Amino acid sequence: MGRMTDGQPISGDARLPGPAPLTPPGTSCPAHPRGAAPHRLAPGGAGRAAADALLREAGAVVPVVLPGEVPAVAVTHHAVLREVLAHPEVAKSACHFTALHDGTVPPGWPLTTFATVDGMTTADGADHRRLRGLVTKVFTARRVSALRPRVVALTAGLLDRLPGVAAADGTVELRRHFAYPLPMSVICELLGVEAALRDRLHELSNLIVGTTGTAAEVQAANREITAVLGQVAEARRADPGDDLTSALIAAQEEDGDRLSARELVGTLLLMIIAGHETTLNLITNAVRALCTDREQLELVRAGRATWDDVVEETLRHDSPVAHFPFRYPVRDLELGGTVVPRGTPMLASYSAAGRDPEAYGPDADRFDVTRRPATRHLSFGHGPHYCLGAPLARLEATVALEALFTRYPALDLAVPDAELPPHRSFIGNSTDILPVRLTG
Repeated sequence: MGRMTDGQPISGDARLPGPAPLTPPGTSCPAHPRGAAPHRLAPGGAGRAAADALLREAGAVVPVVLPGEVPAVAVTHHAVLREVLAHPEVAKSACHFTALHDGTVPPGWPLTTFATVDGMTTADGADHRRLRGLVTKVFTARRVSALRPRVVALTAGLLDRLPGVAAADGTVELRRHFAYPLPMSVICELLGVEAALRDRLHELSNLIVGTTGTAAEVQAANREITAVLGQVAEARRADPGDDLTSALIAAQEEDGDRLSARELVGTLLLMIIAGHETTLNLITNAVRALCTDREQLELVRAGRATWDDVVEETLRHDSPVAHFPFRYPVRDLELGGTVVPRGTPMLASYSAAGRDPEAYGPDADRFDVTRRPATRHLSFGHGPHYCLGAPLARLEATVALEALFTRYPALDLAVPDAELPPHRSFIGNSTDILPVRLTG
């Protein structure tokens, strides 16, 4: 299942204190001394801003109920989340997830993948340093910088094709035809994944990241994506190319510090999902914000803000990730005035923290591309698990947004913003579709 920081495995010992039990409304919750009942996260992601505001008002560390009646806590305030993300006694390995070992988590729980996938996101200490070191050795700043001409070319090609995919009423589903294929093409080319597999990988990724699927659907998606990426890894091992998967295999073989087959597939899974889902949401959310408040777009056109500013403000104001699972305190730990029992799964609530008035002032809910906050957003994380793909996501988003609004300066939403359906997940944060008109 994983390793503790000191390398010793842990079992589901009944002596381990578990997470705070579910409590009926009006009774006290051990993980929340104010006595509030746990919040139920809406699986479909509806009403994100309002839900995040309620969570923040409830406290910095709030009891929540996950699908399957699994209790957890959400960390919603910026300062406390920053502390948690770098806390030496908050772990990522599922060996610390008490309820996963004592039978509390139901069989086939849809969120199990986030806890148990072998890779950097579930590793601590020496394991994490080994896995991250192998990836950073080949996923370098130079490699990302060298991708710019390819990102520019892919963007131009997608923009060329937009008029041809417009519906009879002149609308284009921008999320499907632009925001998705750009990062998916880039990450798959980077990893050496053939084009024929990309749409299916996206479908499977959506099932895994979404939180409305059945346990059977998510299990089937996990099995299939693992099998597909295993085949990709074996193909690259047998026939290396100029891609990141081949470079990763070569790097670990040179060092004699081999990735296990499961770790390699887990690393590819992380890079596929994180490498396109977050950037897809980032581009979607930025376009939506600029179309909804065109004064902000005019500030960029007038040179009073840059496309980099647009990207950073979107990351703060409308984080591509809402609640990312999981972290676990390795002992009973006081965080933000709340004692979180050892082994309780913790969600990093990036979208809530991004609008925290204590960090960003009374107008934290306002999208403002000229904002120069003293506090840096946490949407790419903080500490040892800071997102390695952040430079690539920023590159793709800035290139995409500048080219899109340069090519189609009158581009606007084809439906009122309030009618855009939310992405069906409390993990990803965006809309399911983004219909636009390219011309006025």
